[in-house]
Amino acid sequence: MTVVSLNAGRDALRPRVRSGNSPGERFDQDPGFHEIENTVPSQDDRFASLVLPHLGDAYSLARWITGSRTDAEDVVQDACLRAFRAIGGLADGSARPWVLTIVRNTAYTWLRKNRPSAILAVEDLEAVESAQVIPGDPDSETPESALIAKTDAAGLEAAIAALPMPYRETMILRDVQGLSYREIAEVTGVPIGTVMSRLARGRNRVIKNIRGNAP
Repeated sequence: MTVVSLNAGRDALRPRVRSGNSPGERFDQDPGFHEIENTVPSQDDRFASLVLPHLGDAYSLARWITGSRTDAEDVVQDACLRAFRAIGGLADGSARPWVLTIVRNTAYTWLRKNRPSAILAVEDLEAVESAQVIPGDPDSETPESALIAKTDAAGLEAAIAALPMPYRETMILRDVQGLSYREIAEVTGVPIGTVMSRLARGRNRVIKNIRGNAP
């Protein structure tokens, strides 16, 4: 992954706050400013501690959604800027799903602009899914899940890449990044039952693909 430097973006987004004592006097020149600065995490510090550790997962999700390393880098860059602007409202304990939600939304915005046909395919699939929910726990051990576990990485990646996007992103969030059903529901904005249905359907399609390509 090519990591794009965000220093310039942070500097451009950082507000220039001034005190009311003098129109030309900066607030950080106040004698008490540095004492406050040492006790309250800055926007840069929060971004570094809460967002930057999840850039690997962010890039992985963006690449799976866009299907392109270069496009994924653009998506992550834009998502990081969005996250930096909104970092003040983030609770410390929920950074990873929050970051992935921003990345997913940014990726779909990118697709709407650059590949509108892909978004139409997603919407058509979601309309069909609403009347066809698969019951049961897709994480339960089955011969199919055992076959997936034994499949080589290249074959499994190709099978997942061939999935419709809602199934693909659900499998990546669950099987690669290890999010819970609840967290995936938060990231994708769908009910937990739909998450489980997509996961089961995605795994079933992967199995069919693997078996179809078996020698």
